[in-house]
Amino acid sequence: MTQHDTIFSKPLPSISDFCFDQHVVEVFPDMINRSVPGYSSILQTLPQLVSQYVQPNSHLYDLGCSLGAATLAMRKGCERTKHCKIIGIDNAQPMIERAQLHLDGYRSDVPVELICQDLTATTIENASVVVLNFTLQFIPEDKRGEVIQNIFNGMNKGGALLISEKIRHPDTQMNDRLIDLHHDFKRANGYSELEISQKRAAIENVMKVDTLEAHQQRFEKAGFKHSTVWFQCFNFAAMLAVK
Repeated sequence: MTQHDTIFSKPLPSISDFCFDQHVVEVFPDMINRSVPGYSSILQTLPQLVSQYVQPNSHLYDLGCSLGAATLAMRKGCERTKHCKIIGIDNAQPMIERAQLHLDGYRSDVPVELICQDLTATTIENASVVVLNFTLQFIPEDKRGEVIQNIFNGMNKGGALLISEKIRHPDTQMNDRLIDLHHDFKRANGYSELEISQKRAAIENVMKVDTLEAHQQRFEKAGFKHSTVWFQCFNFAAMLAVK
């Protein structure tokens, strides 16, 4: 049973950088649904998008799979495609272990392999779909271009990259307004001012967000000829890039 997120509910003497440890694993579904506007809509649409681009005899990757929510959605989207395999990658062993339990709870003929690994060291091969669901923003900025290039190089023609990220608006006034709207969303979901403030302090050093233009330039530089934003809510966006 999912626990309620109370990690930042009490004053902390010092705030450490956010990490995906066992405490986060226990509350992660509650945390992400109450923190990320549109998260459920993105997950609900993933099967449809995957079904449009999955290819027979190919691999699908969920990079930064956390507890496997996107992996499960991807599996729904390729159940009618022959000889596919999903590979889930996460660098946090507690996430991998819990994801395996979640996957084992649903029957499917689509094989899934979960690997505890830094995604910057992951080799992408024979890929028709690659998902980065709120993952790239935690990768060091100087490594992000390499990650996208690695995905492109290992992707089959006609394959799709599905990436969701928190974004930064280039207009400071608009960016501040989107942040305010996001904080209102968190308040409406029961987070206190203390929780919002402490979570922001914990995450600001480990999650550096890009503008949409930066993402689009990265896609183009890697070789993707077509890309678009298919969903956005406040300062959270889901993008599609096709090889």
